[in-house]
Amino acid sequence: MKHIILSCIFSIITASSFAQDRPNIIFLLSDDQTSIATGCYGNDQVVTPNMDALAEEGVLFENHYNTTAICMASRAVILTGMYEYKAGCNFEHGPLRKDKFAKSYPVLLREQGYYTGFAGKFGLAVSDDGNSTSHNKWEDLPIDDFDNWAGGLGQTSYRTAKNKYMAKYAEKYPHSTRAYAAWAEDFIIEAKATGKPFSMSISFKAPHMPFSPDQYFDYVYEGKTYKKPDNYGAENAEHLAPQPKTGRQYNSYDFWRDSEESYQKTIKKYNQLIHGVDYALGMIRKTLEEQGIADNTIIIFTSDNGYSCGAHSFGGKVLPYEEASKSPLIIYDPRVPSKKRGVRREAITANIDLAPTILKYAGLEAPENMDGEDLNLLIEKPKKFKRETVALTNMWGNDEIQAMGVVSQDWKYIFWQYEDDRMNPTEELFHIGEDTLEMTNKASDPSAKKQLEKMRAIYDEQLEKLRKEATADNHYQKYGVLFDRNATAEEKKPYLIGTYEEILKRASNKKKKKRKTKKKKN
Repeated sequence: MKHIILSCIFSIITASSFAQDRPNIIFLLSDDQTSIATGCYGNDQVVTPNMDALAEEGVLFENHYNTTAICMASRAVILTGMYEYKAGCNFEHGPLRKDKFAKSYPVLLREQGYYTGFAGKFGLAVSDDGNSTSHNKWEDLPIDDFDNWAGGLGQTSYRTAKNKYMAKYAEKYPHSTRAYAAWAEDFIIEAKATGKPFSMSISFKAPHMPFSPDQYFDYVYEGKTYKKPDNYGAENAEHLAPQPKTGRQYNSYDFWRDSEESYQKTIKKYNQLIHGVDYALGMIRKTLEEQGIADNTIIIFTSDNGYSCGAHSFGGKVLPYEEASKSPLIIYDPRVPSKKRGVRREAITANIDLAPTILKYAGLEAPENMDGEDLNLLIEKPKKFKRETVALTNMWGNDEIQAMGVVSQDWKYIFWQYEDDRMNPTEELFHIGEDTLEMTNKASDPSAKKQLEKMRAIYDEQLEKLRKEATADNHYQKYGVLFDRNATAEEKKPYLIGTYEEILKRASNKKKKKRKTKKKKN
């Protein structure tokens, strides 16, 4: 009996010690933040002191890509560590299936004893029912899969009071960004009391449209005039393929290009929203210090996609160009010796890497289905990190803009597959190591012929992986044909969903029909 009691005590002590040894993990996600909108990425026009400090104390990844640059798909990729065509979730495709979510990093951490919390924009449905991507009902969201849930419906709101799980913070923090940091304080105190390590994920709405910044920060950019990027405007898009210039990214979001006044007003609001996220990061770090757990809490900061901000006359995201697909990625691990902090890594990283990296920090191996790499190896032994390329895809929107590319540290290749009487399939090759603004397409440059052939071969390898591994669900198998460089227009035809003009017309007809139905009811 004595042996049994001693054994139980030893087990409890060992389990408790293991819980204390394992780090807390905080994952912070902004929405639509391009990497260059951050001070530590070289922008001296923005005020992001807490992000900059995090980079000075941690690791900044200079070439971080979102393999799909749209919120719903990117979030599914982040959760599961899989490319979109395996995760199977995006607008116009379908929700994240429950078996896929069961292997996501928050679920796996909770199964291994982590106390888990989520606040903000979850941004996708977890469901086995049909192909609806709606996440505007509470039953569409995985509320019970977290110990503490403060997520909101759909795109959420900047008004704190609009989210029932956050409403209690509304009086002091009417804007959601600082309110999430207030929730974080309560969660951290609550999690600490459990004696378990915790995983806290916050997905800010900022700086997503509508650009409604917290008035608390109106003073930050008062009187500021911003310099436009050197690749701003339509004159810097003439060399680009015709396909990306057909979608709403080029033909909508006019506030980025209407006038100088409109641009200045828009970029100020965008940057002010990011400053709010930066401030919230500072609030969270202050709470960690006050609770005495800062020394064992890892912080990961990134965004779900970038944002074009008028580069090449594009607004929005989605496209595989630099501004839309790249986001900041900073990882801070306080357990790392001070002499190894403040470093930068130039190797390609991607949103598929986040789940495997988080799991490794918790002492867990990533499931075999995950496509990403554990970035601890890149941090600790960069010369041993062997992956050189990742795939970039857009599987949403009008037919013309759906495309795939591959990117390395120095080169990017994009294959625009769509063709009709207006345009042919188009290849783009950018030497991004020297041409970060993507101003010269070298696909037809004889001096880049060998590099073009090399990138084509890498592209074909990624396409073969897609063909083998794409989920049979939610209309992903078709991309094995659509993205094939040798497929004919006739072979692609059964898989097309509509040109930009056709989609606009359908949307207009749908609105008219809705108005007529409403009139009849009245």
